[in-house]
Amino acid sequence: MSIKVKELAKNFGQQKAVGGISFEAKPGRILGFLGPNGAGKSTTMKMLTGYLVPSSGDAEICGKSILTDELAVKRAIGYLPENTPLYLDMYVREFLSFVAQTYQIENLAHRVEEVIKQVGLTPEQHKKIGMLSKGYKQRIGLAQAIIHQPQVLILDEPTSGLDPNQLTDIRALIKNLGQDKTVILSTHIMQEVEAICDDVIIINKGKLVANASLAELKKTHASQSLEEIFKKLTLI
Repeated sequence: MSIKVKELAKNFGQQKAVGGISFEAKPGRILGFLGPNGAGKSTTMKMLTGYLVPSSGDAEICGKSILTDELAVKRAIGYLPENTPLYLDMYVREFLSFVAQTYQIENLAHRVEEVIKQVGLTPEQHKKIGMLSKGYKQRIGLAQAIIHQPQVLILDEPTSGLDPNQLTDIRALIKNLGQDKTVILSTHIMQEVEAICDDVIIINKGKLVANASLAELKKTHASQSLEEIFKKLTLI
């Protein structure tokens, strides 16, 4: 269930977006993937999920290479991109049934019902997606990411734009999901990481500048706040 990244790099012409990074994400732990805008966070996520081909390096997800076992990797991953791709004219249950069909899930109706309850969509399940708030749309995004019971979750800015009540609910849901999965959560919100993450990676200008547990990182930096540590490491 682990993710092992080995010298992963991505260039866009002369621009080096990600410069040969290596790290590991472990089962049962939530890894916070931090960095300022343009640091290479989303590019790394897209390589891990098969949306971008690396310029060099590799990554193994559940023991499968993203280069040679692309379909097996995609089956093992649940992915929530930064801008959740939803069909706004579809109803919630209809959309989740459609996603479940693409994964050829057995006992489809039971699984859809199970996921709706898990992410707290029961009151909204018969509404059109376009009618729902940002918070409920994020719940739908999480539901489609977990409906095939993946071993690995990759979440890119999962709480962006949510109000405080929605934040609390979505954080609790992610923390619960992280108990038996490997989770990478990309964000620039420090409070998010402190609330739900076990381990932290900080990337700046395509390079790793920190890779440790949250407790170790604070200990190394004389118990400074994560925000202070982040500022110090990303001003380099």
